[in-house]
Amino acid sequence: MKTKMICFIAFISYSFYLTAGDIYVSPYGNDKAAGTRQSPLQTLEQAIKKAREWRRLQSPEIAGGINIILEEGIYQPNKPLFIRPEDSGTSESPTIITAAPDARVILSGGVPVTGWKQGCEDTRIPETLRKEIWVAEAPRMGNRILETRQMWVNGAKAQRAAQFPDGVMERMIDFNPEEETITIPTPQTAGLNAASQVEMIVHQRWAIAILRVKEMIAEGTNTIVRFHEPESRLEFAHPWPQPVIDGEKGNSSFCLVNALELLDQPGEWYQDYPSGRIYYYPRPHEDMTKAQVIIPALETLLTISGTLERPVRNIRFQNISFEHTSWMRPSYQGHVTLQGGFHLLDAYKLQIPGLPEKAELENQAWIGRPEAAIQVKCGSHIDFDHCTFQHLAATGVDYERAVSNSVIENCLFTDIGGTGLLVGTFPDGGFETHVPYKPFHEQELCTGITIRNNLIEEVTNEDWGGVGIGAGYVKNIHIVHNEVCHVNYSGICVGWGWTLLESGMSGNRIEANYVHHFARRLYDAGGLYTLSNQPGSVMRNNRIEQLINAPYATNDRAFYIYFDEATDGYTVENNWCPSERFDSNRPGPHNVWKKNGPQVDESIKQKAGRVAVGGVSQPRIIIKTK
Repeated sequence: MKTKMICFIAFISYSFYLTAGDIYVSPYGNDKAAGTRQSPLQTLEQAIKKAREWRRLQSPEIAGGINIILEEGIYQPNKPLFIRPEDSGTSESPTIITAAPDARVILSGGVPVTGWKQGCEDTRIPETLRKEIWVAEAPRMGNRILETRQMWVNGAKAQRAAQFPDGVMERMIDFNPEEETITIPTPQTAGLNAASQVEMIVHQRWAIAILRVKEMIAEGTNTIVRFHEPESRLEFAHPWPQPVIDGEKGNSSFCLVNALELLDQPGEWYQDYPSGRIYYYPRPHEDMTKAQVIIPALETLLTISGTLERPVRNIRFQNISFEHTSWMRPSYQGHVTLQGGFHLLDAYKLQIPGLPEKAELENQAWIGRPEAAIQVKCGSHIDFDHCTFQHLAATGVDYERAVSNSVIENCLFTDIGGTGLLVGTFPDGGFETHVPYKPFHEQELCTGITIRNNLIEEVTNEDWGGVGIGAGYVKNIHIVHNEVCHVNYSGICVGWGWTLLESGMSGNRIEANYVHHFARRLYDAGGLYTLSNQPGSVMRNNRIEQLINAPYATNDRAFYIYFDEATDGYTVENNWCPSERFDSNRPGPHNVWKKNGPQVDESIKQKAGRVAVGGVSQPRIIIKTK
């Protein structure tokens, strides 16, 4: 009987595939072709358009769904792909965009950098290093030189030229909001005070700031640094988080980056303006006559955008790698954040505290959302399965608003500059961030989203304040059996608003995840982190360990489970961690804690994390493309 059932299921699956309409795409195809296997199209954009026309005309090909099948290769769109309501499938006739069987398919926003020449005569580089430096002209996009903040050499991310080796910082001497200056030890690098593109990365508790340096005034062993607008006013006016002076473990830290004078370590690079020329110090094993060097030309690869009245429905991506996106905002406006990678549009301290919604509030902030490689707005059943998201500069995947009943599963997120996966509304633009978000239409909330069986590792490598998985105002979200590791701030974060007031958040479930090696650079962090009132929510059967003591923290505030301000409505049970290192910051009265810590049963610990068929935990596998 079991054999018959398996055959019956296989027959149904095979029949469904046969009755679906297939559109084939190949990097070596032609967009004027028929889109068959023998005569494929060349671009995914044209394939989506063809599928749209089939649906508009109600062609018989759509009866069993549409398969857009990508043959092996690299696809490089010159603008973000745009999927709209007219592209929607149905539950009986979905659109599936997938790699061909056993094909390795990459959707890349990058372009190659070629023509590298060894040796540099620029006097900004010490004479002893000039022969080690390779130089190339930046590609042109249209009539402009391509500017970039990211570069990958043979698949490995190169580091922007920095004052210290990666991971090393120095303690600042003073932070002066009145004068809008930071005082630092005078750098030992000759000519740095005359460099025109220097940036300062500032470590400030649970976030960083990226500040473009306007002026450096050396006064003996101390140097006073001033910054460009608009980031200067934001950095010194916003009270949370600011750098700490005289903290429990010392002052906050900084690092200067992005000057040719700082190019002194293998693996570092610098792009000069206005020439656009790129300088690179190769790693010992890299042959620059053969190396594949990629810089990104797009900030977003894919936009899926509907409306509340006409959402995009029933689109599924399978076995595709999304790679190489940029993040340019810090080069033009700096980057001062509130939390989770959300940059400040405006912020200041209130002279007289209080809002109608929060009497004790002593600051206000308005935030903007970071860019994302994949952006989804107003959609239902928008799914990603067995996809890879890597070599991305800001957020990986972002389900922004009004997305429902969607699944992200069996995916790899790695080498991402900001948050790996972001879900839900965060009150951006003109909505003050401490006011509870209560949408007029309930469907504006992201609801019924499942994040399952994903590996999220080595994200937050540019904006350290991003997180592995971040969820804002969401309802009935299910985060289950994921592995989140090697992140610079928190692992999994759910909630926003710092408020006990009702906001629509409810019924969220964080279950059976494995979070480890977190808080590597920042603090006030949690392996599992929550905010605000979320009635009917559950946090259970998770495994959290390897909390890293961030080397430049000014105190020890990092926890396995962290209920930050006004967290309420959670049942917290059977979460394994090596000690009861938990914290609750002014929580609500409706949280229930049951048996959490090292006493939790070993079987729960072993079952947490990614699973394979049959419920057996998967080994940790890191997939790298060449």
